[in-house]
Amino acid sequence: MDRVEWQDLPAGTRAAVQKHIGAVTTAHTAPHGVMSRLACTVQARAGRAFVKGTQQDDPQAWVYRHEARVTQYAPHAPRVLFEVDAGGWVLYGYEYIDGRYPDLSPGSDDLAPLLRTLAVVSRTRWPEELRKKPLHSRWAGFLPEDVPAGLQGRGLAHTDMSPHNMLVTTRGDLLLLDWALACPAPAWADTALSIPRLISAGHAPEQAEAIAQQVPAYRAADPAVVTLFARTVYTAWEEWERTRPLPHRAALTAAARRWAACREVVPR
Repeated sequence: MDRVEWQDLPAGTRAAVQKHIGAVTTAHTAPHGVMSRLACTVQARAGRAFVKGTQQDDPQAWVYRHEARVTQYAPHAPRVLFEVDAGGWVLYGYEYIDGRYPDLSPGSDDLAPLLRTLAVVSRTRWPEELRKKPLHSRWAGFLPEDVPAGLQGRGLAHTDMSPHNMLVTTRGDLLLLDWALACPAPAWADTALSIPRLISAGHAPEQAEAIAQQVPAYRAADPAVVTLFARTVYTAWEEWERTRPLPHRAALTAAARRWAACREVVPR
Protein backbone atom coordinates (compact mmCIF):
# COMPACT_ATOMS: atom_id res chain seq x y z
CA MET A 1 0.00 0.00 0.00
CA ASP A 2 1.27 3.49 -0.88
CA ARG A 3 1.94 5.39 2.32
CA VAL A 4 0.74 8.91 3.05
CA GLU A 5 3.23 11.19 4.76
CA TRP A 6 2.28 12.99 7.99
CA GLN A 7 2.55 16.42 6.37
CA ASP A 8 0.14 15.37 3.61
CA LEU A 9 -2.71 14.66 6.05
CA PRO A 10 -5.52 17.24 6.19
CA ALA A 11 -4.77 20.07 8.58
CA GLY A 12 -7.81 19.17 10.70
CA THR A 13 -6.59 15.62 11.12
CA ARG A 14 -3.13 16.73 12.21
CA ALA A 15 -4.65 19.26 14.60
CA ALA A 16 -6.81 16.56 16.21
CA VAL A 17 -3.76 14.38 16.84
CA GLN A 18 -1.82 17.32 18.27
CA LYS A 19 -4.58 17.96 20.81
CA HIS A 20 -3.42 14.71 22.43
CA ILE A 21 0.36 14.95 22.15
CA GLY A 22 1.18 18.57 21.41
CA ALA A 23 2.80 20.12 18.37
CA VAL A 24 4.52 17.59 16.09
CA THR A 25 8.02 18.69 15.12
CA THR A 26 9.18 15.70 13.05
CA ALA A 27 7.60 12.60 11.53
CA HIS A 28 9.25 9.53 10.02
CA THR A 29 7.27 7.05 7.94
CA ALA A 30 7.69 3.39 8.97
CA PRO A 31 9.78 1.37 6.50
CA HIS A 32 8.01 -1.95 7.11
CA GLY A 33 4.44 -3.22 6.89
CA VAL A 34 2.01 -3.41 4.01
CA MET A 35 -1.34 -2.55 5.53
CA SER A 36 -1.47 0.95 6.97
CA ARG A 37 -2.17 3.98 4.79
CA LEU A 38 -0.41 6.08 7.42
CA ALA A 39 2.24 4.64 9.74
CA CYS A 40 4.81 6.97 11.24
CA THR A 41 6.76 7.86 14.33
CA VAL A 42 6.19 11.45 15.39
CA GLN A 43 8.16 13.63 17.75
CA ALA A 44 5.84 15.94 19.66
CA ARG A 45 5.86 18.12 22.74
CA ALA A 46 4.67 15.18 24.88
CA GLY A 47 7.36 12.89 23.45
CA ARG A 48 7.41 10.32 20.68
CA ALA A 49 4.40 8.29 19.54
CA PHE A 50 3.62 5.85 16.77
CA VAL A 51 0.59 6.90 14.71
CA LYS A 52 -1.20 4.65 12.25
CA GLY A 53 -4.54 4.61 10.47
CA THR A 54 -6.42 5.08 7.25
CA GLN A 55 -9.19 7.06 5.61
CA GLN A 56 -12.66 6.77 7.11
CA ASP A 57 -14.15 5.29 3.93
CA ASP A 58 -11.49 2.59 3.65
CA PRO A 59 -13.25 -0.83 3.83
CA GLN A 60 -10.45 -1.91 6.21
CA ALA A 61 -10.94 0.95 8.65
CA TRP A 62 -12.59 -1.40 11.15
CA VAL A 63 -9.32 -3.37 11.39
CA TYR A 64 -7.56 -0.44 13.07
CA ARG A 65 -10.35 -0.12 15.63
CA HIS A 66 -10.17 -3.86 16.31
CA GLU A 67 -6.40 -3.67 16.72
CA ALA A 68 -6.63 -0.84 19.22
CA ARG A 69 -9.28 -2.67 21.26
CA VAL A 70 -7.29 -5.90 21.35
CA THR A 71 -4.06 -4.10 22.21
CA GLN A 72 -5.69 -2.72 25.35
CA TYR A 73 -6.01 -6.33 26.61
CA ALA A 74 -2.85 -7.83 25.14
CA PRO A 75 0.22 -8.46 27.30
CA HIS A 76 3.64 -7.35 26.09
CA ALA A 77 2.09 -4.77 23.76
CA PRO A 78 2.47 -0.98 23.44
CA ARG A 79 -0.17 1.14 25.17
CA VAL A 80 -2.90 2.84 23.13
CA LEU A 81 -2.60 6.61 23.67
CA PHE A 82 -5.46 8.06 21.64
CA GLU A 83 -8.03 7.64 18.90
CA VAL A 84 -8.75 10.39 16.38
CA ASP A 85 -11.62 10.54 13.89
CA ALA A 86 -11.24 13.81 12.00
CA GLY A 87 -10.76 15.24 8.54
CA GLY A 88 -11.80 12.03 6.83
CA TRP A 89 -9.20 9.93 8.65
CA VAL A 90 -9.25 7.45 11.55
CA LEU A 91 -5.93 7.39 13.39
CA TYR A 92 -4.62 5.64 16.48
CA GLY A 93 -1.66 6.66 18.58
CA TYR A 94 0.49 4.10 20.34
CA GLU A 95 3.25 4.32 22.89
CA TYR A 96 6.60 4.64 21.16
CA ILE A 97 8.85 1.68 21.96
CA ASP A 98 12.60 2.22 21.91
CA GLY A 99 13.85 -1.10 20.62
CA ARG A 100 15.02 -3.22 17.71
CA TYR A 101 13.73 -6.14 15.70
CA PRO A 102 14.82 -9.48 17.19
CA ASP A 103 17.35 -11.87 15.75
CA LEU A 104 15.69 -15.31 15.64
CA SER A 105 18.70 -17.19 14.27
CA PRO A 106 20.31 -20.13 16.12
CA GLY A 107 22.19 -19.07 19.24
CA SER A 108 20.61 -15.62 19.43
CA ASP A 109 20.10 -14.06 22.85
CA ASP A 110 16.70 -12.87 21.62
CA LEU A 111 15.21 -16.38 21.72
CA ALA A 112 14.86 -16.28 25.52
CA PRO A 113 12.75 -13.08 25.61
CA LEU A 114 10.67 -14.45 22.73
CA LEU A 115 9.88 -17.55 24.77
CA ARG A 116 9.01 -15.47 27.82
CA THR A 117 6.57 -13.40 25.79
CA LEU A 118 5.01 -16.47 24.18
CA ALA A 119 4.51 -18.03 27.60
CA VAL A 120 2.71 -14.94 28.91
CA VAL A 121 0.53 -14.55 25.81
CA SER A 122 -0.39 -18.24 25.95
CA ARG A 123 -1.91 -17.69 29.40
CA THR A 124 -4.11 -14.80 28.24
CA ARG A 125 -7.78 -15.42 27.50
CA TRP A 126 -9.56 -13.79 24.59
CA PRO A 127 -11.67 -10.82 25.82
CA GLU A 128 -15.13 -12.13 24.98
CA GLU A 129 -16.60 -8.62 24.73
CA LEU A 130 -14.62 -8.29 21.49
CA ARG A 131 -16.34 -10.12 18.68
CA LYS A 132 -13.95 -11.76 16.24
CA LYS A 133 -13.97 -14.87 14.09
CA PRO A 134 -11.72 -17.55 15.70
CA LEU A 135 -8.65 -18.86 13.93
CA HIS A 136 -10.19 -22.20 12.99
CA SER A 137 -13.02 -20.33 11.23
CA ARG A 138 -10.52 -18.13 9.39
CA TRP A 139 -8.96 -21.33 8.08
CA ALA A 140 -12.24 -23.15 7.44
CA GLY A 141 -11.39 -23.79 3.80
CA PHE A 142 -8.23 -25.66 4.79
CA LEU A 143 -9.54 -27.74 7.70
CA PRO A 144 -11.83 -30.79 7.84
CA GLU A 145 -15.48 -30.03 8.59
CA ASP A 146 -15.16 -31.79 11.94
CA VAL A 147 -12.64 -29.41 13.51
CA PRO A 148 -10.94 -31.02 16.54
CA ALA A 149 -11.77 -29.42 19.86
CA GLY A 150 -8.07 -28.75 20.37
CA LEU A 151 -8.17 -26.23 17.52
CA GLN A 152 -11.16 -24.36 18.94
CA GLY A 153 -9.41 -22.62 21.82
CA ARG A 154 -10.32 -19.19 23.17
CA GLY A 155 -6.92 -17.80 23.96
CA LEU A 156 -5.79 -14.37 22.80
CA ALA A 157 -3.55 -14.98 19.79
CA HIS A 158 -1.58 -12.44 17.76
CA THR A 159 -1.32 -14.82 14.73
CA ASP A 160 1.24 -12.76 12.74
CA MET A 161 4.57 -13.68 14.29
CA SER A 162 6.84 -11.81 11.91
CA PRO A 163 10.01 -10.44 13.52
CA HIS A 164 8.91 -7.07 12.12
CA ASN A 165 5.97 -7.29 14.51
CA MET A 166 8.33 -7.65 17.47
CA LEU A 167 10.64 -5.27 19.28
CA VAL A 168 13.32 -6.09 21.84
CA THR A 169 13.46 -3.21 24.28
CA THR A 170 16.51 -1.73 25.95
CA ARG A 171 15.50 -3.70 29.07
CA GLY A 172 15.62 -6.96 27.12
CA ASP A 173 11.85 -7.54 26.95
CA LEU A 174 10.20 -8.56 23.70
CA LEU A 175 6.98 -6.75 22.80
CA LEU A 176 4.50 -7.69 20.10
CA LEU A 177 3.24 -4.97 17.75
CA ASP A 178 0.46 -4.81 15.15
CA TRP A 179 -2.37 -6.83 16.70
CA ALA A 180 -4.66 -6.31 13.70
CA LEU A 181 -4.96 -10.05 12.97
CA ALA A 182 -5.52 -11.05 16.61
CA CYS A 183 -8.32 -13.54 17.21
CA PRO A 184 -9.43 -16.34 19.53
CA ALA A 185 -7.24 -19.42 19.05
CA PRO A 186 -5.61 -22.28 20.96
CA ALA A 187 -3.31 -21.07 23.73
CA TRP A 188 -0.31 -22.52 21.88
CA ALA A 189 -1.14 -21.00 18.46
CA ASP A 190 1.37 -18.14 18.53
CA THR A 191 4.13 -20.49 19.62
CA ALA A 192 3.28 -22.85 16.77
CA LEU A 193 3.18 -19.96 14.30
CA SER A 194 6.65 -18.93 15.46
CA ILE A 195 8.12 -22.25 14.33
CA PRO A 196 8.17 -21.45 10.57
CA ARG A 197 9.74 -18.10 11.47
CA LEU A 198 12.49 -19.89 13.38
CA ILE A 199 13.04 -22.29 10.50
CA SER A 200 13.20 -19.38 8.07
CA ALA A 201 15.80 -17.78 10.37
CA GLY A 202 18.09 -20.81 10.07
CA HIS A 203 16.88 -23.43 12.57
CA ALA A 204 16.29 -27.01 11.50
CA PRO A 205 12.64 -28.02 12.02
CA GLU A 206 13.67 -30.27 14.92
CA GLN A 207 15.55 -27.38 16.55
CA ALA A 208 12.58 -25.05 16.13
CA GLU A 209 10.31 -27.68 17.69
CA ALA A 210 12.67 -28.06 20.64
CA ILE A 211 12.56 -24.30 21.23
CA ALA A 212 8.75 -24.25 21.04
CA GLN A 213 8.54 -27.12 23.52
CA GLN A 214 9.91 -24.76 26.17
CA VAL A 215 6.54 -22.96 26.20
CA PRO A 216 4.28 -24.97 28.56
CA ALA A 217 1.10 -24.47 26.50
CA TYR A 218 2.77 -25.83 23.37
CA ARG A 219 4.34 -28.73 25.26
CA ALA A 220 0.90 -29.70 26.62
CA ALA A 221 -0.89 -29.54 23.25
CA ASP A 222 -2.21 -32.71 21.60
CA PRO A 223 0.55 -33.72 19.14
CA ALA A 224 -1.96 -34.90 16.53
CA VAL A 225 -3.76 -31.54 16.65
CA VAL A 226 -0.48 -29.65 16.31
CA THR A 227 0.42 -31.80 13.30
CA LEU A 228 -2.92 -30.92 11.71
CA PHE A 229 -2.22 -27.27 12.53
CA ALA A 230 1.20 -27.45 10.85
CA ARG A 231 -0.32 -29.07 7.75
CA THR A 232 -3.02 -26.38 7.66
CA VAL A 233 -0.51 -23.55 7.96
CA TYR A 234 1.44 -24.94 5.01
CA THR A 235 -1.67 -25.52 2.90
CA ALA A 236 -3.01 -22.02 3.58
CA TRP A 237 0.31 -20.27 3.02
CA GLU A 238 0.97 -22.23 -0.18
CA GLU A 239 -2.37 -21.12 -1.61
CA TRP A 240 -1.82 -17.50 -0.56
CA GLU A 241 1.63 -17.57 -2.14
CA ARG A 242 0.01 -18.58 -5.43
CA THR A 243 -3.03 -16.32 -5.28
CA ARG A 244 -1.73 -13.31 -3.31
CA PRO A 245 2.03 -13.31 -3.83
CA LEU A 246 4.21 -11.04 -1.70
CA PRO A 247 8.02 -10.93 -1.62
CA HIS A 248 8.33 -12.66 1.77
CA ARG A 249 5.81 -15.47 1.21
CA ALA A 250 7.95 -17.95 -0.76
CA ALA A 251 10.52 -18.34 2.02
CA LEU A 252 7.83 -18.67 4.69
CA THR A 253 5.91 -21.24 2.67
CA ALA A 254 9.08 -23.27 2.24
CA ALA A 255 9.67 -23.12 6.01
CA ALA A 256 6.07 -24.20 6.71
CA ARG A 257 6.51 -27.10 4.26
CA ARG A 258 9.60 -28.29 6.16
CA TRP A 259 7.79 -28.00 9.51
CA ALA A 260 4.75 -29.94 8.31
CA ALA A 261 6.95 -32.63 6.74
CA CYS A 262 8.94 -32.96 9.96
CA ARG A 263 5.81 -33.44 12.05
CA GLU A 264 4.34 -35.97 9.63
CA VAL A 265 7.36 -38.27 9.79
CA VAL A 266 8.60 -37.88 13.38
CA PRO A 267 6.72 -40.03 15.96
CA ARG A 268 5.18 -37.87 18.69
